[in-house]
Amino acid sequence: MWLRHPLVPLLVSLWVLSFCWCFVALRGQNYHPTVNTQYGKLRGVRVPLPSEILGPVDQYLGVPYAASPVGEKRFMPPEPPSSWSGIKNATHFAPVCPQNIHNAVPEIMMPIWFTFNLDIVTTYIQDQHEDCLYLNIYVPTEDDIRDTGAKPVMVYIHGGSYMEGTGNMIDGSVLASYGNVIVITLNYRVGVLGFLSTGDQAAKGNYGLLDQIQALRWISENIGFFGGDSNRITVFGSGIGASCVSLLTLSHHSEGLFHRAIIQSGSALSSWAVNYQPVKYTRVLAEKVGCNVLDTSDMVECLRKKSSRELVEQDIQPARYHVAFGPVIDGDVIPDDPEILMEQGEFLNYDIMLGVNQGEGLRFVENVVDSEDGVSGNDFDFSVSDFVDSLYGYPEGKDTLRETIKFMYTDWADRDNPETRRKTLVALFTDHQWVEPSVVTADLHARYGSPTYFYAFYHHCQSLMKPAWSDAAHGDEVPYVFGIPMIGPTDLFPCNFSKNDVMLSAVVMTYWTNFAKTG
Repeated sequence: MWLRHPLVPLLVSLWVLSFCWCFVALRGQNYHPTVNTQYGKLRGVRVPLPSEILGPVDQYLGVPYAASPVGEKRFMPPEPPSSWSGIKNATHFAPVCPQNIHNAVPEIMMPIWFTFNLDIVTTYIQDQHEDCLYLNIYVPTEDDIRDTGAKPVMVYIHGGSYMEGTGNMIDGSVLASYGNVIVITLNYRVGVLGFLSTGDQAAKGNYGLLDQIQALRWISENIGFFGGDSNRITVFGSGIGASCVSLLTLSHHSEGLFHRAIIQSGSALSSWAVNYQPVKYTRVLAEKVGCNVLDTSDMVECLRKKSSRELVEQDIQPARYHVAFGPVIDGDVIPDDPEILMEQGEFLNYDIMLGVNQGEGLRFVENVVDSEDGVSGNDFDFSVSDFVDSLYGYPEGKDTLRETIKFMYTDWADRDNPETRRKTLVALFTDHQWVEPSVVTADLHARYGSPTYFYAFYHHCQSLMKPAWSDAAHGDEVPYVFGIPMIGPTDLFPCNFSKNDVMLSAVVMTYWTNFAKTG
């Protein structure tokens, strides 16, 4: 008889509503998954995504992968992190490594979206600390019925110019959810703190690369706890991040820690991938902050005592097309010149996908006079001469080199058209700094029988970030790789995304994650 009571329908409705609410809470941000690691327990957060086709993602943010590199540990290889008791909250980003984006950022090496949005970038990097070796893990929660085993893992190495950047800026959620892969971003030491080298035992350099290797070691040992497959780890990056990935494929330190590499618009063979004059820039820094430069051990000891702020605030400009603080050939992490290592087939164990964007070299000509209306004959000649002088100095035969380049990059059928001149000038810089290093890398890799895929990226979103005449510039593939058109626009990618952009992003994410799954 109680079923006929007038309050029953109301009570049933309330019960159903409370059940639905619990279900939404579990799917939504109120649910905090916990996971074990070798170092202790982590509490993450489940985050729903603003798209019907994307399931929620469990985020574990600010996870320590190495000990704090401070004090005596500055300018030293990273050490494993300490264990902790109880449950560590992993719901917020950790601080980023000390950097200064307001020194003259070398724009020619940087993605358009980074330099155009420096005020927004500043909000990502305002919380800085030397204790910065943390990673962020994005785990999809809705299993693909075709893939029931452990999930492939994709580890993103951020770009910059070896001087700035953080993994916190790139959200791996959409890529993780759409591709059913675990995506990881990380911080590594940049600039002086990541790459200072004295060329001897006092400070060998390459700490930033060693940080990346330590992160991969942590991932290898712990990703199984998150449902990841430690035998299917893909490292990927764009620009300087791609140069890092390329260098990792050549280092015996990273052997067995990853299996595939995606190298987007960069290579260990680019002119700025490796620093061939580390001692010169280290001395300049030491003199600026008042350290003795005669004895390298004294100098490094003195630099250890300086605040990280004082070190990163020094504005030390490298020669054009080169870096002041970046990876060095130390005979260990990077045992020899990258091209020699590639010619010896030192990277046999990896499947590789690499590629370039159509108009990478936009930044080289953006500031050339009248670039809105094209490039004048005089500006073209000056740009080529300046390019040759900056890269090659003043060797014998330099005039022949200049004339050859002018000849090759003149469209003789349309030689007097300033817009055509502008287009061929962009092509010159694109070819030299990106296409040629990438093609040589691919060729040397394929020569040894390893699976090698090459892409060319021709699309870019409509935005005010660059002139209407430009093609796909440096960094323009990044929003498509991370699925920004599916949820965008965002502060960093203020684009007018169309349905075509959404479809292209879906295709790119499918290519990238298929490669991570099967090679």
